[in-house]
Amino acid sequence: MNVSRWVLLCGVLYHEIVTVTGLGLGSFTFPLIVYNIILHAYVASMPINIIIQSSYIFRVLHQTLLAIMSKISMTMNAMFATLMMFLLCYPSVAILINRLKLPSPLTGPESIAFDRNGGGPYVGVSDGRILKYAGPNQGFQEYAYTSPNRNKTICDGLADFSTLQASCGRPLGLRFNHQTGELYAADAYFGILKIGPNGGPPTQCIQYTLPPPPPPPFKFLDGLDVDVNTGVVYFTEASANYQIKDFPELVRRRDSSGSLFSFDPSTNQTKALMRGLAFPSGVAVSRDGSFVLVSEFLTNRIHRFWLRGPKANSSEIFSQLTGSPDNIRRNPNGQFWVAMNSFIGPPPPPRPTTVPSGLRINENGIVLQIVSLAQEFGSDQVSEVHEFNGTLYCGSLRASYVTISTIF
Repeated sequence: MNVSRWVLLCGVLYHEIVTVTGLGLGSFTFPLIVYNIILHAYVASMPINIIIQSSYIFRVLHQTLLAIMSKISMTMNAMFATLMMFLLCYPSVAILINRLKLPSPLTGPESIAFDRNGGGPYVGVSDGRILKYAGPNQGFQEYAYTSPNRNKTICDGLADFSTLQASCGRPLGLRFNHQTGELYAADAYFGILKIGPNGGPPTQCIQYTLPPPPPPPFKFLDGLDVDVNTGVVYFTEASANYQIKDFPELVRRRDSSGSLFSFDPSTNQTKALMRGLAFPSGVAVSRDGSFVLVSEFLTNRIHRFWLRGPKANSSEIFSQLTGSPDNIRRNPNGQFWVAMNSFIGPPPPPRPTTVPSGLRINENGIVLQIVSLAQEFGSDQVSEVHEFNGTLYCGSLRASYVTISTIF
């Protein structure tokens, strides 16, 4: 990163804070700017896209600061200004270690999973297959597929958003049951599927046949997680009106026909937990199994649905974010990584400018860390941030690789 960008960024932030709070250049916030510039000097060569420098963002920042400061007594101004400078001038940066490339021309490692032996990552890709990374020499190898009648000649190498995905499959959310070794997949067209510990053909957990009638019970499945204690599968239907190929129209119409479901393999029962969600894309069960989180992409928020306790069978807003959340993954400490995309300005074709990032959130909905993923994905959207053995594995519906990063 060019240090001059950080000078500009922190300088403008300082100007906005001084203007709003009334603090002078002699206040103790100014040395913090110099401190942060020095800290970032040795990462000056990192090619990170600092879109936050746009005038649009600073106008929003200015209005936000005015609103906040109107609620805070002047005796708190110095403390608030220092906190703002620290948070905004010293974001975490994910240092890219490696890119695990998919076999060409495959794209779209939307979700990431690791088996109970630490093998992987496993990813679902654009042509309906699930691949397993077998090491640097072998790369990604076919592990399973999701279409019950998949034709390799037609399907292999298929691009994302093709109409042929309706017959080839499109696996999105992936999660292992580490007790049984089985892999569960949410396929956008074929529903919830189970794959044995050795891979191979799938078993449909919720039986149905493709149109003509009877129609499938789900239009567009997306996120998935498995409760490690009970084996219950939680999954989202992103929309009951649109399929994945119609995603732009889904967003344009602000569709809110999505739902959160549970599936119990021991009883084969499926139950609706929440309805009326605006593109619910990610889902994650808490460490103790007392609640499940579901992200709502179109409203920039995460809901908590209580499974046990005095609030059982009720929901509440867990976190209101500044960007659109996608997949959610719990880390070994019981915290959650959220893939978030912030869209800047009007949406030029074919899609708006995007700032991808990862958020680490605790069980109370407090954001502990924000990690820039611009080096990994540029202005493309990130779909999942998955912490494994202290390293971040990230995927994107539009990328041809999985990234491996460490946090600075």
